[in-house]
Amino acid sequence: MTDPRPARAEADLLVTGISELVTCAGRGPARGAEQGAAAVVPRGAVAARRGRIVWVGPERDLPASVTALPGATRLDVGGRAVLPGLVDPHTHLVWAGNRADEFEQRLAGATYSEIAARGGGILRTVAATRRADEATLLELALARLDRLAARGATTIEVKSGYGLSTEAELKILRVVREAARRRPYRVVPTFLGAHTFPLEARRSEASRRRYVEEVCEEMLPAVVDEGLARFADVFVDEHAFSLDEAAKVLGRARQLGLAVKVHADQLADDGAARLAADHEAASADHLEHASTEGLRALAAAGTIAVLIPGASLFLRMNRYARAREMIDLGVPVALATDLNPGTCPCESLPLVMQLGCLLCGLTVDEAIVAATRNAAAAAGVGGEAGTIEPGKRCDLLVLDAEHRRDLLYALGSARIHAVVAAGQVVAGRTPEETGGGDPVRA
Repeated sequence: MTDPRPARAEADLLVTGISELVTCAGRGPARGAEQGAAAVVPRGAVAARRGRIVWVGPERDLPASVTALPGATRLDVGGRAVLPGLVDPHTHLVWAGNRADEFEQRLAGATYSEIAARGGGILRTVAATRRADEATLLELALARLDRLAARGATTIEVKSGYGLSTEAELKILRVVREAARRRPYRVVPTFLGAHTFPLEARRSEASRRRYVEEVCEEMLPAVVDEGLARFADVFVDEHAFSLDEAAKVLGRARQLGLAVKVHADQLADDGAARLAADHEAASADHLEHASTEGLRALAAAGTIAVLIPGASLFLRMNRYARAREMIDLGVPVALATDLNPGTCPCESLPLVMQLGCLLCGLTVDEAIVAATRNAAAAAGVGGEAGTIEPGKRCDLLVLDAEHRRDLLYALGSARIHAVVAAGQVVAGRTPEETGGGDPVRA
């Protein structure tokens, strides 16, 4: 006779003592009213094996549902809240050089064009990144990944775009691949050879056309042949790619089997939101100047809006993406740091979540969903990250607080007790630093 009782899950990691377990559970990206559904389990628990979640539920049900394997790790988080590991779906993490002096110039009144005319701007970073070898770029990238993870991000999308030649773009993406091998974080690579035009492509319309051709017929096939990227991205702006040029890149990328993204309507309404929708982009990012018609197109296409309020703040734009309108229209909203050396050198996704509330109009739970479930969907990894559900990676953010709202209430302070990536504790604090409780150890 068959035993009617369900099989007990076997676990090598048990996480207990949770005041509220914020699972953000759900299928696909959340939109509309569902954007604010954090799916909280009071006094919950999590069990995992080999870095994957095998059971989630109230802690009172844990003994009857899970068998701890010999030598299993037990983490009692001491009455703290636990969220999914955060997901950063837009970073430009691999670069060399430093542009802190340009920040001072902007504070003194210099414009982006004036700084570029003096030899600054993105092409300055391109020159430094081209000169750097892979070992140097890898060391820099790993340090930035670790700092993002210390602030809660366990899945990080990383774009190229500071090479702007076939050789240099491939070098950057190889660094991304090696960085992913050396850390337990989930790293998602994106090709961004269509970030802007290199100096050598700005001499004439013919040289500009040749660069678009190089992106489409040399860079993209090489990236696909080496399996170096999951997405291709393009920056649409009067100083970068036109709509027609971007459409050529997006069309070629899709033809080669890559999913696509668009830097859209950051500095003006360029019609890029509509372009992203037309090409069924996974995400349209920035959108500070997107029209209502463009947002409606995104909603119809199911394209996720990745908002980057940190860049607007850092550039002192005084204009932020209209999150409330997006949610009302049914556009799924995500949040990202845009970590880069020129317009948003931000390594804290919790700070961006705070800005999403204060400057874009999100609620606490909408911001949490935006940086977990929806961000994972924008990065193409919604099936393995962004929520706390069986089968997903065991990526957890343990707050140094009993309630999830404290993550966003303490402006500029992440209030993080520990971070778990694929079942490994990658960041944590001692009892002296947190004011009591047991230290979290693997």
